[in-house]
Amino acid sequence: MTLDVDFGLQRGELHLDVAFAVAAGETLALVGPNGAGKSTCLAALAGLLGIARGHITLAGERLDDPARRLFVPPASRGVGVVFQEHRLFPHLGALDNVAFGLRARGSDRRSARTAAREWLRRVGLERHAAVLPRELSGGQAQRVALARALAAAPRLLLLDEPLSAVDASARLLLRRELRAHLAAFAGPRVVVAHDALDAFALADRVAVLEAGRIVQAGTVAEICERPRSRYVADLVGTNLLRGTVHDGVLRVGDGGTLVVSTPHEGAVIATVHPRAIALFRERPSGSPRNVWSAPVVGIEVAGDRVRVQLAGQVALVAEVTPAAVAELGLARSVAVWVALKATEIGVDPA
Repeated sequence: MTLDVDFGLQRGELHLDVAFAVAAGETLALVGPNGAGKSTCLAALAGLLGIARGHITLAGERLDDPARRLFVPPASRGVGVVFQEHRLFPHLGALDNVAFGLRARGSDRRSARTAAREWLRRVGLERHAAVLPRELSGGQAQRVALARALAAAPRLLLLDEPLSAVDASARLLLRRELRAHLAAFAGPRVVVAHDALDAFALADRVAVLEAGRIVQAGTVAEICERPRSRYVADLVGTNLLRGTVHDGVLRVGDGGTLVVSTPHEGAVIATVHPRAIALFRERPSGSPRNVWSAPVVGIEVAGDRVRVQLAGQVALVAEVTPAAVAELGLARSVAVWVALKATEIGVDPA
C-alpha cells in the first residue's frame, strides 16, 4: 500500500513542488524551517487543499489528479490525521471523541463506543473515557487524537508535529510510545516534525523541505553524515562548508583555506563534526594539517557538551566539555588556536 506523490500547488507566496514515495509500514518525516511547506503538504495529502498539478496516489488509487479532473474528498480517502492542535471536540469526552470517526463512517453508537474503548486502552487512557479535552494534559490529548485517527482503520496516517504540545518531561516517554504505535500501523506514515530528535526517533526516512522544495532525502544516517544545505547541517549539529578543491586545498567563500584528504576536484560540499575540532590557548604542535587562530564569538551549553562558535576566515562550531571551557578560559572575544585533521573533513561533490 504505497503512497506515491508528485504535485505542485500555490498558497500565498509559497509554491510547493514535491515528489516522494512512502512504502507500507514505513514512516517518512518531513522537516524544514517555518514556512517551508510541511503542513501544507500534509493538508494536500489529506484532501484539505487541492493541488494545481500532478497526482497523489495511494495503493494504486488516484486521490488527486487535476489533469483528469479527479479529486477524492477527505472523508473518502481513508486517511487518518493527527493535527498539531489535536482538534478534539471540546464538549465530548475522550471516548466519544475517539468514537466520532467510527460513527461518521456508519457504525452504530454501541459498536463505535466499544471499539473506541479498546483504542483508549491501547493508548493507556481507558480510565479517562469521560474526561473532557480541556481536562487532559497535552500528552493525553495527543494520545486521544492518535486513537481517534487509528480507530477508523485508515490506509494512510498523517501526523502534524504530534509532540509539539507535550512538555519536555513527558516528551521522551511519549516519543517512544508514538514510535511503537506507528510501528503497529501497517500503512504508510508521514510525520511533520520541527524538532530533529522527534524526526530522527520516529522516522525510517527523512525528507527536508526548504522553500517548498525537497532539498535532501534519505535515511537518518545519510542525512546526518552528509547534510546538503546549511539548514540540514544546523539541524544535525554539524558544520557545512561550500567551496572548491584544487590540489588537496579547499577554498571556502570567505577566503579561508583548509587542507583536505580527498581525490575530488572542483566544487564540493565539506562537513566537519564539531567534536573533531580541537581548541588550544597556545599554538599546538603535532600532526594536524590545519592550524589557525580564531576568536570565540559564542558559547552555548548543549546537554553534556558546550558548543563554541568560532569566527574568522573559516567559521566553525566546535564542541568541547564543560571542563575544557574552564581549563581554556573560553569566553566571547577570547582568541584560541584551532586544530583540525585533514582526514576529519568529509568532502562530496556539490
